[in-house]
Amino acid sequence: MNDARPLLVTGFEPFGGDGANPAQDIVRALDGEWLGKRRIVTATLPVAFARVGPVIDALLAEHDPALVLALGLAAGRSELSFERGAINLVDARIADNDGAQPIDEAVLAHGPPAHFATLPLKAIVAALRAHGIPAGLSLSAGSYVCNQVFYLFAQRLAQRTPAVRCGFLHLPCLPAQAAQHAGQPSMALATMLEGVRLTLACALAVEHDLRASGGTLA
Repeated sequence: MNDARPLLVTGFEPFGGDGANPAQDIVRALDGEWLGKRRIVTATLPVAFARVGPVIDALLAEHDPALVLALGLAAGRSELSFERGAINLVDARIADNDGAQPIDEAVLAHGPPAHFATLPLKAIVAALRAHGIPAGLSLSAGSYVCNQVFYLFAQRLAQRTPAVRCGFLHLPCLPAQAAQHAGQPSMALATMLEGVRLTLACALAVEHDLRASGGTLA
């Protein structure tokens, strides 16, 4: 195994009529940075159901990453929200950036019902909170392109390189975005960027996740 394999971090272009996406801002800031002996490589993914799969395949083939972290925007979240699983379902509340709005379709026709994150999520959340960064676990990545991307990354890695860890992180709105909608929570870009750096460092350093409750009642 090549110990110099990079860390792959992906974000998304703006969507839904918005002019910004913190996931895109973060991947632009991180691209080319080094975390120890590993370089961070990044990509901005299209918010397009039909186009994103081939982009994922090309990124994995090009970079052969040691770890994959996908980022997306989830308006209404007040913390860095780590998704525990992705489901084999596409049910678009709004059209994607190509105008497509699939309803009740599978991400992969013959794929498993779900995939779960393989990052040490509980240890990551604990580390972020210890640094004063709001973070938590989420049971649903939704049914839009974010969920599709998480599912496809997990499926491809399970097939090709199952030892490579993978996860999805939903981000809050930027303050400028939240200012357009009364009561919307937000987080500063610098805080989110620090959180993603800490996430990558913890994912590399922690072999076994914390044995602590992270479940919900509903």
